[in-house]
Order: sequence, then structure tokens, then C-alpha cells
Amino acid sequence: MTKLNHPVSNLSVAAINTASPLGHILKVAAPLLDSLLGINKLRDIYLSNNLSGLDKQEFSEKLLNVLGINVLGAQGVINKIPKQGPCIVVCNHPYGMIEGVIIAKLLTHYRSDTKVMANVGLKIFTEIKDYFIFANPLKPKAAINTSAIKQCFKHVNNDGLLVVFPAGRVSFFQSKKQRVTDGQWNRLAAQLALKTQAPLLPVFISGQNSPMFYNLGRIYYRFRLLMLIRELLKIQKRSINLGAGNLLTPKLLNKFEKTDEINDIARLLCYLNDERFVTPWQEDAQSMQLKAIMQDVDKTKMTSELASLPCEQHLLDFKSYSVYYGYQDQIPNCVAEITRLREITFRTLNEGSGEPCDTDKFDASYMHLFIFDHKNEEIIGAYRIGQTDLLQKNSDVSALYLSQMFNFEPSFINQQQPCLEMGRSFIVQKHQGSYHGLLLLFKGIGAFMAQNPRYRTLYGTVSLSKLYDPRSVAIIDHAMVNNKQGVSANTPFNDKIHPEFEDFISDHTLNIDHVSTLVMGIEEDKKDIPILLKQYHKLGAQFHCMGIDSNFNHTPGLLLSVHLPSAPEKLLKLYLGDKKDDYINHS
Repeated sequence: MTKLNHPVSNLSVAAINTASPLGHILKVAAPLLDSLLGINKLRDIYLSNNLSGLDKQEFSEKLLNVLGINVLGAQGVINKIPKQGPCIVVCNHPYGMIEGVIIAKLLTHYRSDTKVMANVGLKIFTEIKDYFIFANPLKPKAAINTSAIKQCFKHVNNDGLLVVFPAGRVSFFQSKKQRVTDGQWNRLAAQLALKTQAPLLPVFISGQNSPMFYNLGRIYYRFRLLMLIRELLKIQKRSINLGAGNLLTPKLLNKFEKTDEINDIARLLCYLNDERFVTPWQEDAQSMQLKAIMQDVDKTKMTSELASLPCEQHLLDFKSYSVYYGYQDQIPNCVAEITRLREITFRTLNEGSGEPCDTDKFDASYMHLFIFDHKNEEIIGAYRIGQTDLLQKNSDVSALYLSQMFNFEPSFINQQQPCLEMGRSFIVQKHQGSYHGLLLLFKGIGAFMAQNPRYRTLYGTVSLSKLYDPRSVAIIDHAMVNNKQGVSANTPFNDKIHPEFEDFISDHTLNIDHVSTLVMGIEEDKKDIPILLKQYHKLGAQFHCMGIDSNFNHTPGLLLSVHLPSAPEKLLKLYLGDKKDDYINHS
């Protein structure tokens, strides 16, 4: 075991260097205070385990081993940090001392240019002082803090890795929130990220101090500081879990002009990694046995059906693509191929029926709007659309597919006027990266509505595949739903979300950029919210309810409606073309 020529730590209150009368008092009272504060026990551990003078990494590793602390999730944090270049890590502050040692040791092993902005209290161990840039959160105007901020800027500007505990002080019980959590986060890390264009990584550290710590802290806040060493000794034989989402890149952070927003988003993403609020999707009761996909439909039969359609059902053309609509009794082969392609596409999203094709009784009564590529003689995307006035003419709400998923009250829009129920949308995989697929579908919908101007409103669900983390779905649910009247889910989506989210939305008016950034910060593959959801949002959609589609592999779906005449002018021109004014003025 290598020992370097480092000063030996002087673990005693008497070592506090102050020229004031307090210094003399501390030296006289040191034996009593060392005993009361637990410093004697810490000194015994330090000496009996030969920690004196060790290299900082050896010291940290041995201290953690002596205390019996098992750190979990370390590799998950390391995997999110770039190997070089500027980066800022922000963490919550649950214990007060040991988390600084844990993070410093872990990240220094990965990157030797790691520095941790830490409380001057960690100066107690001389062996590890090189890890830290020291500050004094108890005295915000102290000269040491000004120096620390300058050092942090310099370190990040020199492409270093910086760790900040923005709370500055240890987490405590907050009566207003009725829970233990960090105090207000300092904006330094967010300011650094904006000014240096460094990415930001929120990391959550699990655990809490003892109930006595919080109870005494409620009597007088400085008792928390006095008890930190005793709390350090109580952590023995404990597992501490580290959780990290994704790196918040400058591109993501630059969406927000206010430092407060970036600071609060980073804090929220930190707490969203609290394992107590991370619940995976439940496994299906029986694992689905996927049957072989049915054979593709004869192309000649499809083209023959298209040639037989009335000209008004040929809605528009673009290059080799045409958009049509039809009914199963008109185009049985085209509909069969649509059901085959739906199943293929939905399986890639952990959805689908598991059958050779995705079909049900509603295919026979609903209209099918789809894109046909004449060059390759293939369908590349489709919507299944229910005309509520026709479907409910000789039936009731049960004629609507979404009545299986939602309880529609008489006041809901589909019971008040003719609407189009949109569902089962897909774009085949090879066209999902192109813009024209979704655009052609929406222009086709616009062309159909222009032909049939009695339809003023369309409604349906955006499926949120179970490839999304439940936390993302919960955020979309809480953030997007803005009109719950007249509808409820037959199988509600119930997933707990961290109370920090409620704190966030009480301070900020949520917008689509917030939701997008939070989802991209959570998802393992960094995916954004569904493009279809963004498209409906641009159209001015009302979002009504989140439900689980038990007929579609228990997939969560967000119910929405769009009153097309109220959509933005630019989009109306795009989707309705020269029929825009006639459609809007229809009465």
C-alpha cells in the first residue's frame, strides 16, 4: 500500500484555525466536542485502519470499504459521461459528506481531470483535498466562494469535468413539502453550462440520514452541520445507488433562455432517477407467441382495386405517391395488405396483436386512408378513420373502436357532432425517416375533410409505445392533458411520479420543449416524444385523457381532439390548399 508524503489529517475540533476568541474556546472544549460530535470515533477508524497519508484514491476506497458502503449503479453514471471535453455533473445532497467522496473517487478513476465543488467541511481529510474546489455555503458572501466560482469556470473552460452539489447544504425535512429533499439549488452549474456550452449530467444519489438528524434540524438548522460526522458513521453497511439519465447537451439546453429553467430541469431530472419512483412496465400475464406474418397481397389485385375507385376517393398525388381512401367492401385486398403492414410496423414498437395481421371487426366499418407508391406498387402508410355520424346512425357508442378504451359521456365531442375518429396510423419502417409520409397522410385527411366539410373535428389517440419509460408516459400525461371533461379511461394509466415534478409545474408553465427535454433526458435511447404527438400539438389539439388499450397489447394512448377550423393558418393552407376558405366558411 503506497503512502505519499502528505500531511496527516488532524481530526479534532482543536484543528479549526481561527484567530477569534472562538478559536481559544474551541481548543479548550475540544475533548468534549470531539466526543459529542463523533470525531473521536472517526479518528479511531482513521488511525486503526492506517488511512493516514494515503493517496486520495486509495484513501477513498479504503474509507468506503471500512464503512462497508456498497456503491451501486456506478457504471451507469460513467457510461453517460464523455471521455474528454468539458462536462458538468450535478447531484442531490442526501448525506452531507460521504457522497462527495463517492463521486470524486468514481469519476477521478474515469477521468483524472475531475474536480468537485464541495463544502469546506471536507477539509477534515487532508488526504483527499486535491479532489475538491472548496466553498462555504453557510456564508454566501465569503471570499472563498468567489474564488471557488472562478476556479470552476476556469476548470470547465479548460475542458475539465466538474461536479457540483447545487443545494450546497445537506437535504433536510421541509414542512411545506412534507418530505426530505434538497433546499433550493444554486444556479451556478446552469450558468456554467450556458456560458461554456458544456453538457450537463444530473445524477441522483439514494438514501437519507437518520430521523434524529432531521428532527434536530427542525429545531435549529445548524444542528444538522454538527451531526454530519455522526451521520457519516451511521451509514456503515449500507448500499448507495447512483442513477443517471442522459447527458443534457448544449443543443437541448439552448432551447431555454432562462437559467432558472435549466437549473430546475436539471434538478427534476436528477430526482426522476430516484429508484423508488422508477417502475418498469408489468410483464404480460402470458408471453405473446408471435405468429408468422401473412404473405403479402398480390400487387396486381391492389392496383386493380385502386383503378376501380371513384375519382373523388383519389385524394392527391405527389411524385410516385397517391393518397386514396376506401372501405373494405371496395378494396378488400388493399385493406388486407394494410393489416399485414400494420402488424409488421407495430411489432417493432412492442405493440401489435401477435397474429399474422393486425385486424378486428372495425376494419369492416371504418374508412381506410392510405398512401400508395405506384413506382414500387406498395402501400407505405395508412390511417383507419371512423365517421361517427355514419357509425352511430344505426348503433350506439359501441360502434366506435375507442369506446373500448374510453367512457364517452354525452357531452364529449363525438356525441355532439359528426367527427372523424383517427386510429391505427402507421408509416412503414423504411419511410419513417422521411418527411413526406406523415405529410401526405395529413394532406389526405385535409382533402377528405374539404370534400366533407360537415366534419369539423377529428379525435383519436397517440399510442405511446411501451418502449417508452413509464416515467416519460407519466410526464406526458401530467403535462399534456388539459381538458378532462366528458371522458374517462376504462383502464386508467396509473403510475406514480416523483413529487419534484409537482414542484416543477407549480413554478413553470409547461410547454412542449419542457416535455421533449424531460423525455429525452429519461429515455435510454434518447428518443423524443412521438412525432405524431408534436404534429397534433401544432394543430392546437386538446388533450383529454390517458388510457390503456387492452385490445392493443395494453399500450398507453393519449386521447386528443383537433377542431380543424381553429388550427393555425399556416397549417390550414398546407393541408387544405385552395379549399381552405370554403372549408372554414362552411356552415
